[in-house]
Amino acid sequence: MWPSFARSALRKYTGLASQTLVRAMSSSSGPTSPYTTLSISRPAEAITHVELHRPEKRNAMNKAFWSEMVHCFNEITVDPECRVVVFSAAGKIFTAGIDLMDMAGDILQPEGDDTARISWNLRKTVTSYQETFSVIEKCPKPVVVAVHGACVGGGIDLITACDIRLCTQDAWFQVKEVDIGLAADVGTLQRLPKVIGSRSLVNELALTARKMYADEAKSSGLVSRVFANKEDMMAGALEMAGEIADRSPVAVQGTKINLIYARDHSVADGLNYVATWNMSMLQTQDVMKSVQAAMEKKSPKAVTFSKL
Repeated sequence: MWPSFARSALRKYTGLASQTLVRAMSSSSGPTSPYTTLSISRPAEAITHVELHRPEKRNAMNKAFWSEMVHCFNEITVDPECRVVVFSAAGKIFTAGIDLMDMAGDILQPEGDDTARISWNLRKTVTSYQETFSVIEKCPKPVVVAVHGACVGGGIDLITACDIRLCTQDAWFQVKEVDIGLAADVGTLQRLPKVIGSRSLVNELALTARKMYADEAKSSGLVSRVFANKEDMMAGALEMAGEIADRSPVAVQGTKINLIYARDHSVADGLNYVATWNMSMLQTQDVMKSVQAAMEKKSPKAVTFSKL
């Protein structure tokens, strides 16, 4: 065991390092080419930071955002340098939801010569928008989302597709769709009931469009941690992401895939799936490396795992 003064010094150093990274992340000058709504960076080894970057529009989700998210996470999925993702947003709030002015044409005036063709095209549009958030869930790299300020409408669709949710004390959440005359159709009504244990609370939020504030979000299970401010939250998100990135990518990605499968299937189906999964994935050097490190009382960070 390290003496107490050494542990205290390490915590202080780690905290300062995280704060320095947070300040560097916050200095982003704008979206990263070829994107127009997202800023992509690598704040630490094996960690990719994706930042929704339309602060002048309250991070409202315009047409470009819906396709850029798919492209971004498809790239992350096959990036061997990335083991975990932190998702956040620039500016004063996380997101105001859908950019209605920019999206009105696709939603209110779909193309088609008759009802069948109009309906066909509208359904195609909705399913393509669903993929914008499903791609987060399909990505085998864990995604830690950090929410500050308002998270409205499409923001709920986004965060419920992420694996770990953090927020600031001033954050609030709102399923807004009934206020604009429609049923949420890109993930909230499907994922929120699986995230929050109370079906009654989910129904209340979806049917009344009332705001849920940070303390209630934590007590209901929507978020797992609440931080005093955005800087502290981003430091916490990076620290958590670092802990995940230190582990075997075979173990981490396999865990995410099996957690999602288990959520959507019976216990028996989940057990069968993980048995089939591990009959190949257990044949990795990562297991022996991890066991040896544990026996030698070493941190997972001391182990060098191959890229995946």
